[in-house]
Amino acid sequence: MTVKVKLFANFRKNRFKEKDMELAEDCTIEGVIDYLKIPRKELGVIFLNGLSAELEAVLAEGDILSVFPLVGGG
Repeated sequence: MTVKVKLFANFRKNRFKEKDMELAEDCTIEGVIDYLKIPRKELGVIFLNGLSAELEAVLAEGDILSVFPLVGGG
């Protein structure tokens, strides 16, 4: 199945901004995060088709996954 993955801010470094990924039918968000080697401690907000999502969510054909890092400031 094909899922569009969008990365934001520092997650784009040495990766990509947006990419159509071919994934197994039972792939979860967690599987994509692990494949991309994104450290869990750096994860901020995850959206699946515009709605907040958990790592355990199973992806489906045509989904759009957006991954944002933690945001700091001060």
